[in-house]
Amino acid sequence: MSRVCELCGKGKMAGNMVSHSNKKSPVKYIPNLQNETIDFGDGLKLKVKVCTKCKKTLKKS
Repeated sequence: MSRVCELCGKGKMAGNMVSHSNKKSPVKYIPNLQNETIDFGDGLKLKVKVCTKCKKTLKKS
């Protein structure tokens, strides 16, 4: 199961969690993916995994 948005390609990012004492520990940030059904009108529906930002954009259009 890949954790990549099928519309914009947003995927995992790596970074550091920085504590109060300025210690750095590696951390992976994953996008918030949700299942969305896109309706193209003429009976064609497509299920895709999209990030929440793409889901918001789809709702506007």
